[in-house]
Amino acid sequence: MSSSSSTPPSVLLSTGVQMPLLGLGTYKLRGAKDVYRAVDAALAAGYRAFDSAAVYRNEADLGQALKELLPKHGLTREDVFITSKLGPKDQGERAMQGALHSLAQLDLGYIDLYLIHWPGSQGLLVSDQRNPGNRAQSWAALEELHAEGKLKAIGVSNYTPAHMRELLQSCRVPPAVLQVEFHPWLCQTELRSVCEEYGVCFQAYSSLGQAELVTEPVVMEVAKTYERTPAQVLLRWAVQQGVPVLPKSSNPDRIKDNARIFDFTLSDTDMDRLSALDCGHKFCWDPTEVV
Repeated sequence: MSSSSSTPPSVLLSTGVQMPLLGLGTYKLRGAKDVYRAVDAALAAGYRAFDSAAVYRNEADLGQALKELLPKHGLTREDVFITSKLGPKDQGERAMQGALHSLAQLDLGYIDLYLIHWPGSQGLLVSDQRNPGNRAQSWAALEELHAEGKLKAIGVSNYTPAHMRELLQSCRVPPAVLQVEFHPWLCQTELRSVCEEYGVCFQAYSSLGQAELVTEPVVMEVAKTYERTPAQVLLRWAVQQGVPVLPKSSNPDRIKDNARIFDFTLSDTDMDRLSALDCGHKFCWDPTEVV
């Protein structure tokens, strides 16, 4: 994983493209200097995927950092996988404008994966009957940019099973990825089976449960057994199930640590022990009320 020439483990998307199992999440990563430092550490540690969003307000800094750092690490644009997301304020008729703004901010020629960030629309109540129409309008815009090759793959984030079924029944291009909160306290069984049924890649965010899960007793016990950090165990639990992860950190040492998840395997017993912690607990925004 450490050498820039090695190919990181990946998952095959329905579009025929490989997406790395490990990516750097950039939520809360702000300012050119911090973004540059994190991207530099990540590339050195073998990360080849970076996850941003319009609402993170760091797309321009991420694009700039990659342009400067890829040559330093002996890499080209094609060696990295960039994800960004449409902000809830652009849901609906502003979706095309929003996606083009992301493309311009990143300025990397194309975006590998572009997601609708949230099933609702900023400024509308979760119960507002205009939400489904706005989602459909956003998806149509993404399909258009996908056809033009500007967005290599398109998908959604924070969709419920109902939102997924609605989209899958009406779309021309099915979503390649669903990115949602996923960790041992939230195993998302129904969503995962919907994704499996339709060939959608299920991707995790908040794998560490906003750092709360690293002190969960079972996680700590398993970590001790393998002489690993609790964070490595939580990330390993996901990737061992074929679920891509996006740990976020601005700390170069932690970025490096979080990448060391492909050189050990959890036993079936320990996998089951971690999965048995499922209690439906969400740390992040809950989309279940959005019509």
